[in-house]
Amino acid sequence: MKVAKDLVAASATPIVLGILAEEESYGYAILKRINELSGGELDWTEGLLYPLLHRLERLGHVESSWRSATGERRRKYYRITDRGLAELAEQRRQWDTVVDALKEIWTGLGDHAALPVIPVEGHA
Repeated sequence: MKVAKDLVAASATPIVLGILAEEESYGYAILKRINELSGGELDWTEGLLYPLLHRLERLGHVESSWRSATGERRRKYYRITDRGLAELAEQRRQWDTVVDALKEIWTGLGDHAALPVIPVEGHA
């Protein structure tokens, strides 16, 4: 199954901020963590992640610093800021509202909850 682009875009900020709330990290490790958290269903590219990290940095939600370990190349590490933690809390509140509404709708479907999945042409 491939997650729709609009869902990926809508969830990108809270996912990255949530990962950085766990611990500071660098690009490749963030991509790997997203893949792990989604059981491989979210396979982000650098082209999606880095523009998001740069935007979050401009907004003051994350800070970055370059580091190098012995025998390894330099990596840019990102950490969440207090402003980013506040944004994550707000994103979580909003997502809780959306998820609760979806659960209500899907629970209300009763016997219709097992609706068949019908492939949409071009979205197999």
